[in-house]
Amino acid sequence: MPVDFPAWDRVYAFFRRWRKQGLAGELHDRLRGRVRTAEGRDREPSAGIIDSQSVKAAASVPAVSRGYDGGKKINGRRRHVITDSLGLLLMVWVTAANVTDREAARAMLPVLRTRFRKITLVWADGGYTGRIVT
Repeated sequence: MPVDFPAWDRVYAFFRRWRKQGLAGELHDRLRGRVRTAEGRDREPSAGIIDSQSVKAAASVPAVSRGYDGGKKINGRRRHVITDSLGLLLMVWVTAANVTDREAARAMLPVLRTRFRKITLVWADGGYTGRIVT
C-alpha cells in the first residue's frame, strides 16, 4: 500500500463494504460515462467489441474452474470481455478455457443489452461465427 494510505486491512474493509453495496461498480460506470463525455461521446455506448483470451491456470486453481482450450493448447481459464468503441470495459466474464466464444456470447449479450439499452452493434472476430442471438 502507498505510505499515505491507512493499514491494508482498513483499506480492504472499505473495499469489501463498497463492493457489497455495489459502489465499486457504480464508481466504474460513472467514471466510464465521464471519460466518454470528455471524448465527445454519448455517456451510454451504442456499439461494443467482444473478444476472449485463454490463460494458463496455476496449479492452485481448482480443476472444476479450468478447462482445455484445444485451439491454443492451454489448460486454464478464458476471460471474455466486452468493451465500448473506446476500449472501456462494459462486461467481463471468466469461464473455463473450454467454453467457446459463441457459448459465452449467448450468455453475455442478453445481459449486456439489459444494462446498455442503446447498444445496437457488437463487433466480433471469427470465433463468434454462426447465429448467436437475434
